[in-house]
Amino acid sequence: MTANIAPVLLDLEPLGAAHFARIEDKVAALMRTRESVVAMQGEALLPLEACIRSAVRPGSTALNIITGPYGETFGGWLRSCDAEVVTVTAPFSGAVGPEQVAEALRVHPEIDFVSLVHAEAATGNTNPVAAIGAVVREHGALLMLDAVASVAAEPLLTDEWGVDLCVIGGQKAMAGPAGVSAVSVSARAWERIAANERAPRRSYLSLLDWKKRWIDGGRTALPHAPAQLEMLALEQAVDRIEAAGLDAVIARHRAAAAATRAGVRALGALSPYVTRDEDAAPAATTLRAPDGVDAREIVTAALAADPAVPVQAAAGTLAKEMIRVNHYGLAADRAVVLASLSALAAGLRALDITAGGGTDEALEAAGAAWDVVSAG
Repeated sequence: MTANIAPVLLDLEPLGAAHFARIEDKVAALMRTRESVVAMQGEALLPLEACIRSAVRPGSTALNIITGPYGETFGGWLRSCDAEVVTVTAPFSGAVGPEQVAEALRVHPEIDFVSLVHAEAATGNTNPVAAIGAVVREHGALLMLDAVASVAAEPLLTDEWGVDLCVIGGQKAMAGPAGVSAVSVSARAWERIAANERAPRRSYLSLLDWKKRWIDGGRTALPHAPAQLEMLALEQAVDRIEAAGLDAVIARHRAAAAATRAGVRALGALSPYVTRDEDAAPAATTLRAPDGVDAREIVTAALAADPAVPVQAAAGTLAKEMIRVNHYGLAADRAVVLASLSALAAGLRALDITAGGGTDEALEAAGAAWDVVSAG
């Protein structure tokens, strides 16, 4: 009965509380926080929803910052908590500025919760969390940050930036599993959650259950059977980053983004969807298709040239105009970036779309950009 089962599934020792706690501590170090970190047994949408439903009280006012689809999702959760929602938006081709947040807080002094996505892999932009966090901290509101696409791809200084609820997942720049995630919770956030009668209790969404049954007990007894393989994979991802050096991993992601943007500009027919380099996320680059051309056709042609490249069309209403090149985790690699550019160039040729330079020019520009960032 067991002959065809991989040995790793048979020989694992049970994941005990002490080991689970050590993994959480490693994640906390990666997030640069001394606050409580809870590893939750599900994809990152689980702790993101748990944060909002735990910390947002009925009748309160929340500021939701939208620079992509996940920000839009947060708005729906906030409204379902019976909160008044103030929205600050920025074009998906850029980032939100701290002055926009400060103005919203000035006009609505009752705001006591702010939700923000650090980097939106779906739209390829990243937000200036340090500056926004300073504005929110001065106002006194709680700050929730979705750092799933930014952790290990760019600096994440949870405590220094005043982030009260910070959620990460392992499946992007960390090159880890998707089935487990983590959230850091500040002392201020725990106080707010405990005072919220509507905060989930005895629920898969309950942060309070984790606090009562895990943290307050000294993390000596797990409240349920852990997702063992996912937790071990998360630990390996964190250990791999530590061995390589976090700064080196971040530099590799920055080089991948810079090389992709430079190569696309040299190619000519496509253009970076996020206009300014400083607003571009290191985890993924989004591209604008030429006028009158369906982006999905370009992606199909590119994948016909090389099915292995991490190129895809955007989802939803952006599908016709946006192409996404993922370069996170193991794909933050010079060879992968160059292969992606070659495939896009081949796809454009197959569709008889020409403009600007050719494949050689694109690869040369990308390589030069990679070298500059890597050397810096």
